[in-house]
Amino acid sequence: MNLEAIKSGNLKHLPGTVLEDEDLSNLDLKCINLAGATLVGTNFTGSKLEGGHLEGANLMGANLQAADLRANLMGANLMQADLTAADLRGSNLRGANLMGARLTEASLTGAFLSGANLMNVNLQGADLRNADLRGANLSGANLKGADLSRADLQGAFLSETNLEEADLYGANLAGASLTGANLLCAELEGANLNGVNVERACLLGTLAEKMNSSQGSH
Repeated sequence: MNLEAIKSGNLKHLPGTVLEDEDLSNLDLKCINLAGATLVGTNFTGSKLEGGHLEGANLMGANLQAADLRANLMGANLMQADLTAADLRGSNLRGANLMGARLTEASLTGAFLSGANLMNVNLQGADLRNADLRGANLSGANLKGADLSRADLQGAFLSETNLEEADLYGANLAGASLTGANLLCAELEGANLNGVNVERACLLGTLAEKMNSSQGSH
């Protein structure tokens, strides 16, 4: 594989290629095609992958800190990847596996995460405004202080999830499971809580009455 051609931007059509543990940091890789590629442990820190095709790519353990990932990552494997402060605004992450990934302070405004596996993900302080998280598995995730205002969490799994001080203003939580979740001082004004399961959840400092009445009506 000609790494210099990739780094110079002269080689952008690379579906299915193998680039494990390579250093591709701080590069302009806009619109690159790495669909189905094996990128385990690869370093993309600070790189620009806007408009890229990474659907089905294996990015397990990859370093994507502060990378521009406004790309197609549908079905990608991002287990244990570091996406700290990454730009994922409007990205397609439908069905992606992000189990155990680090997304602290990441920007996911308007991202498509329906059906994604976000178990045990660290999303502390992340921006998830207007994100599509329908049916996503966020069990055990850390969303402390995250902005989920107007996000669609319909049918999402949020068991044992930390939502302390999270902003869920206007969010759609209809049919979501919040069993054992920590919602201490979370903002729930205007949220759709129809059919929400809050068994064993911590509701201190929230609109607890609304939550409980919603549960009772289920």
